[in-house]
Amino acid sequence: MGNASSEIVTFAPVSSGNFEELAAIRIAAMKESLERVGRFDPERAKVRLRNSFFPEHTRFIILGTVRAGFYALRPSDDGWHLDHLYVLPQFQGRGIGTTVMKEIFRDADSQRVSIFVGALKESASNRFYLRLGFSKTGENEWDIYYRRVASGAIEG
Repeated sequence: MGNASSEIVTFAPVSSGNFEELAAIRIAAMKESLERVGRFDPERAKVRLRNSFFPEHTRFIILGTVRAGFYALRPSDDGWHLDHLYVLPQFQGRGIGTTVMKEIFRDADSQRVSIFVGALKESASNRFYLRLGFSKTGENEWDIYYRRVASGAIEG
């Protein structure tokens, strides 16, 4: 497989009318990790997305001309919360997630805001976030939570 650095990754806005497509992307991207912990339930995955779906903070990840995934970055008082980052399985392992995060980091660093994210305990995304410089801040029964302080910001 190729690397996203040699393929053009762009972003496009979503609307509330894209919900079903986004839910299908989320379910496909998370299926393996959720099956590993015995929690794969497409209907629950859809409900969880619906409860945290803000089209104005969500962008499709476009690889060339194909919708390869999406991310949702929600501003809050303490920084930005990466509520969702999903890449379809056939596009995983090509550097797309890293490309997305570099874009987010550039914006976060310029505005000096922290980024917060949670990942399913058995998911490969935990290694991904640690490799990108996130620090573990806590966990619950199913998820591990991370924070990345903006480059140049003073941690507090």
